[in-house]
Amino acid sequence: MSLLTILLYIVFVLAAIVLTVVILLQEGKGGGFGDALGTAGTQTFGVATKGIQTFTGIVAGVFLVSAFLIHYFNRLSGESSLVGGTPSAVEAPADGGGAGGGGE
Repeated sequence: MSLLTILLYIVFVLAAIVLTVVILLQEGKGGGFGDALGTAGTQTFGVATKGIQTFTGIVAGVFLVSAFLIHYFNRLSGESSLVGGTPSAVEAPADGGGAGGGGE
């Protein structure tokens, strides 16, 4: 795994965390986590509604771009983002009977 891919994973995880927090802080039709904090939620960031929506859009863009770049660089290097490695094709049983078939 290259250094660039590791940095992209770090950016990806940080963007996911920031995006989750910022979305929860936004005020919806029925309130939300931002209301639970009171005015401290908006005072913490010091931005108006337009500003926090713009910030959310930028973080979402960083999240999506980093996800696509991680996928692209993993494809180029032949690595898989799966824990167990690259998935292999499902092999047929050696006896050729298959599941539930056979005339025993």
